[in-house]
Amino acid sequence: MSTTAANRVPHIIFLYWVIKIASTTLGETGADMFSMTFDLGYGITIVLFASILLAFLAIKLILKKYEPITYWLTFTATAILGTAISDYIDRTLELGYAIGSLILVILLFVVLAFWYLKEKSLAVEEITTPSAEMFYWTAFLIANTLGTAAGDFLADDLEIGFMLSAIAIAGILILTALLHYRTRLSKIALFWIAFVFTRPFGATFGDFLTKPIEHGGLNLGTIGASLFFLAMLIFAVAKEIKVEKAKSDLTLP
Repeated sequence: MSTTAANRVPHIIFLYWVIKIASTTLGETGADMFSMTFDLGYGITIVLFASILLAFLAIKLILKKYEPITYWLTFTATAILGTAISDYIDRTLELGYAIGSLILVILLFVVLAFWYLKEKSLAVEEITTPSAEMFYWTAFLIANTLGTAAGDFLADDLEIGFMLSAIAIAGILILTALLHYRTRLSKIALFWIAFVFTRPFGATFGDFLTKPIEHGGLNLGTIGASLFFLAMLIFAVAKEIKVEKAKSDLTLP
């Protein structure tokens, strides 16, 4: 009988990034929907989704293995919570996008440093212990929050606009992918660059869809955009479930 601990997270393949972009864009539109469209405010939205995140994370830790639906529910909760936290820091506390981004960059490096000191690795495809998984989700929450702040900094403070910001960030992501496949640069470092920048891509693209036309958006509304990306997320996760089942069938005797 094998005593090897099961992996708790997915492997990083193309489908992972498709689902992540759908999830993080939903995080932007969903947080705006709850905090502004439904008029809950940032504080209540933070409390609500922090509670949801803790509930999903508890289930995730109990499972002790990777299960797509639970994983992506947990991830999407970090995306929505991260957006609400970022908006609270930048707008309610009035620290601004630049200072908010700087604080979050420092926090992310601190968490990654403690993660490495404790686990001797920052690998994101092999998480087999509760402590490593806690570092994993803490870093993901901070990175999602940072991505929102960075996207707002580009679009608003630098006045680049939502669409041009999304295009510029897409260029950074394409470059990161080329460096991953064409160079020997650290795959872990490139992962974190891609992870952080897919978040502002989702944030700026989400804002482009939902913000008023006079503010550079398409004025599609947060509810419609959120439903669209939720449907996209469900479809992509269903595809991943099929992939995981096929892999499992191949390993059966």
